[in-house]
This record gives sequence, C-alpha cells and structure tokens, in this order.
Amino acid sequence: MRPSALLLLLCPPLLAQTPAPKADPLEAVRFLAGDWVGEGDGKPGSSSGAASFRFELEGKALVRRSHADYPAANGRPASHHEDLMTVFAEAGQLKAFYADNEGHVIRYQASAVPQGVAFTSEPAPGPRFRLTYLRGAAETVTVRFEIAPPSTPEAFKTYLEGVTRRVK
Repeated sequence: MRPSALLLLLCPPLLAQTPAPKADPLEAVRFLAGDWVGEGDGKPGSSSGAASFRFELEGKALVRRSHADYPAANGRPASHHEDLMTVFAEAGQLKAFYADNEGHVIRYQASAVPQGVAFTSEPAPGPRFRLTYLRGAAETVTVRFEIAPPSTPEAFKTYLEGVTRRVK
C-alpha cells in the first residue's frame, strides 16, 4: 500500500468531529441544590419554613421537601404545610410533580427564566399555578407562588412570596 493511501485511511478518524456534549436537562434547577430557610408573607399570612433540594436517582431527578408553619391570625388557627416536589426531564422537557399534605396535586412544566426557573402548571380544569425561584445576592433565592383564575389562565397574581437563604 502506498504511504498516501495509508494516510487517507488513517485521517478520517482523526478528522471526525467529537459529538457535542449533551445538554443537561436539569441545568436550570442546579442552583437550588441544598438546604434553605426563609420567611414570607402572603394571603395566608406570615410564615416560616424550610426546604431541602437533593438530587436523587443518579442525578436524574431533583427532589424538594419543604414545610411552612403559619401562626394563628384573624380568627384562623395555626397551620402546618408540608409538600414534596420531584423535578425531572421527560422527552427533553423539564417537568415537576407536586403533592402536599392538604391533598393538592400539581403537574408542572418548567422553563429557565432570567435569574432562575419558573414552574407553570399544565392546563387542567380550575386555576393555574406558577412557582418561580429567582437567584438573589449572597446565597438567597426569592420564591414566588402565583395563581391565575380559570377564566383568565395567564393572569397570574402573587399569592405567596418570600426570600430563602441557603444554610447548607
């Protein structure tokens, strides 16, 4: 075999492009990993609470466990709220499944927004919900929960908002 023919056989593998690394479907939520504490204000009243975000299933899902305590106010008794939310990628789309101790179940589609991530409930009968996490300064995140009435499903209004601080 002539040297030029040998060179032609060896060059194609060297010239082949390496495939681009696959996009990380959970990149938009990576900043949430850790333990958070916060206080907030909203229609149910002032609250205090905490949340943890942990990657599970070999990094394929981010699981949030959170709780909030609301003091008695305006004739309403004190209350305790717990929830669980699992964030995952399905067919390239970032999604989440939410359930709480009050019997609510919400299926979300998520998208990156400037400074964070927004989870918007999938269309269903009843109101729509949007849960947004926005990065702040010095290990803080603003958490906003909004509700839109069924008659105007894009007219979200803030129901709860608070700032959380990373503690771990």
